Amino acid sequence: MGAIEPIHVNHAVETCFHGRHIAPQIMADLDGPNAWRLKDYESRGGYQALRKILGKDGGEGLTPEQVIAEVKASVLRGRGGAGFPTGLKWSFMPRAFPGAKYLVCNSDEGEPGTFKDRDILRYNPHIVIEGMAIAAYAMGIPVGYNYIHGEIFSTYERFEEALEEARAAGLLGDHILGSGFSFQLHAFHGYGAYICGEETALLESLEGKKGQPRFKPPFPASYGLFGKPTTINNTETFAAVPWIIRNGGAAFLAVGKPNNGGTKLFSISGDVERPGNYEIPLGTPFAKLLELAGGMRDGRALKAVIPGGSSAPVLPASIMMDITMDYDAIAKAGSMLGSGAVIVMDETRCMVRSLARLSHFYYEESCGQCTPCREGTGWLSRMVHRIEHGQGRPEDLDRLGGVADNIMGRTICALGDAAAMPVKGFLKHYRDEFAYHIEHKRCLVDHS
Repeated sequence: MGAIEPIHVNHAVETCFHGRHIAPQIMADLDGPNAWRLKDYESRGGYQALRKILGKDGGEGLTPEQVIAEVKASVLRGRGGAGFPTGLKWSFMPRAFPGAKYLVCNSDEGEPGTFKDRDILRYNPHIVIEGMAIAAYAMGIPVGYNYIHGEIFSTYERFEEALEEARAAGLLGDHILGSGFSFQLHAFHGYGAYICGEETALLESLEGKKGQPRFKPPFPASYGLFGKPTTINNTETFAAVPWIIRNGGAAFLAVGKPNNGGTKLFSISGDVERPGNYEIPLGTPFAKLLELAGGMRDGRALKAVIPGGSSAPVLPASIMMDITMDYDAIAKAGSMLGSGAVIVMDETRCMVRSLARLSHFYYEESCGQCTPCREGTGWLSRMVHRIEHGQGRPEDLDRLGGVADNIMGRTICALGDAAAMPVKGFLKHYRDEFAYHIEHKRCLVDHS
């Protein structure tokens, strides 16, 4: 297996939040070279939550209903982008279903700017395994899969090693820790396609088919993997579960803000001094996150931020410096928290060039199943490319917005929306730069 470098200190930071010092819940104390090993994980309290629900810590254990109630009380929202309440999703799973049921972890992290899940799997894989085992117990699921992005093979290998450690210790498999609960967990190596991050395309890929999204309904909770009830959560979502079970849902919620409980990993990249993953309480001001990342590189001024991965609408500095990093505040500002990928752009960045790169990405990654997405993403990409290279026409600005509007809400999955929203965001806040490109055949930003 290829070597994986030790974790950097900026992956987990103790932050001051409303006068309280908050320690990371997922990425704490991972500085040692063997922090990912079972022995080290257990020394940090690992698998105590699983032992607790199975009654192996001297208590009576927790019923599946009690586990779900605790997750609901935490107001843990899905960390993959949608922000759907996790406990509510778990309650959809039909526990009394007589046939097979499946649990799936979505580790197909392929959106530009997002790199948190791979670090969780590299540096703390057992926290995901424990979180999935607890979820399986809560929903009565005997088999699970972790679908890992195809371009991080060393991470896949490390997760496989962690699975072997857990099985050897009796923490996975039949009659876990001598209880009546059994759960088999497997890793699955994906193929590097961005579309497989969409949950139903991921299921198609797991079944050995082409990764294309399914029509919904039916939803995975009723018709998922191999046509059986399936629950799918993001890597970070599962990783948050052990802390909740050990400390209580109310304690988790108290760390963040109403409707935005717990800590969150933010992948910050771009024009900052220290790019990386930072775990901070939801509701932390963006200005504090920027400070943790060392501030703007070379002392330049902040111009724009994409706050939730490349599909989220861009926001100008004047808005970002006044908002907090949580689902509701960013939605109110006109964007999305998404996966927590924060792309920072300084005053030297051309907004036309930035959108041209993003539009090309979504054009390349469209699966081609839906006409509005297949044709519309190419149309958007070609128009922005034309403007960037001094060949734009005045009517292109209105046409870009019109094409984006005709893509949104008209596709099987959200990739069409993901391609359209950046276009609408850039035009809303930086239309003058696009107009300047069209009129003067060059960039408004001075690159000298």
